[in-house]
Amino acid sequence: MLDKPGARVVVVDDHPMIRLAVSFSLDNHGIKVVGESDNGADAIQLIKVQKPDLAILDIGIHGLDGLAVIRRIQALDNPSRVLVLTSYPPEIYAMRSYLAGASGFVSKDKDMSILVSGVKTIIGGYTFFPSLSSDPSDAPCNSECDLIKLLSNRELMVFNKLLKGMSNKEISQSMLLSNKTISTYKVRIFDKLGVSNMIELYDLARRLDVLDGL
Repeated sequence: MLDKPGARVVVVDDHPMIRLAVSFSLDNHGIKVVGESDNGADAIQLIKVQKPDLAILDIGIHGLDGLAVIRRIQALDNPSRVLVLTSYPPEIYAMRSYLAGASGFVSKDKDMSILVSGVKTIIGGYTFFPSLSSDPSDAPCNSECDLIKLLSNRELMVFNKLLKGMSNKEISQSMLLSNKTISTYKVRIFDKLGVSNMIELYDLARRLDVLDGL
């Protein structure tokens, strides 16, 4: 499937060991990692300079979140393809990634060979969403998962950080937003999900089985 010799890739993840493991695995398959970043803002600049064939990125990075990074990449004159590599649950985030413009989605709990296969598939000109049906828009979801669909991408990122136990101040610093803005997002999240406090939010997250990946 890899029909582009010397394919060039950048890796965006806030965990150095993840970046190292990805780089090592790709190098063993003749795929060159030409740059790394641990945050969204720097990732955009890196991609503008390096113009890679593919960007592998996590969703939960600091500054600009992964979904926002994908949209900004798509707005470039010659956008790189994007493969999302994340621990966030695919039943919620694979479709979001697809709609943002990603060409693939791989969970971090999968064997590294799956990632390599995804990279080769995407560089070969195809999409790679093994967690979804052949048509990503047909992804199944239960009623509570449907509630999550009501959240905007930015609200979803705040939702994730709240579940990690981060305070409003910590979230604002992580996302480069004001504390007031985060408070507003929190109110909207509670309203859309029909919860009134963090205990109810955690309970909903447990039912959706999204806590383990955070």
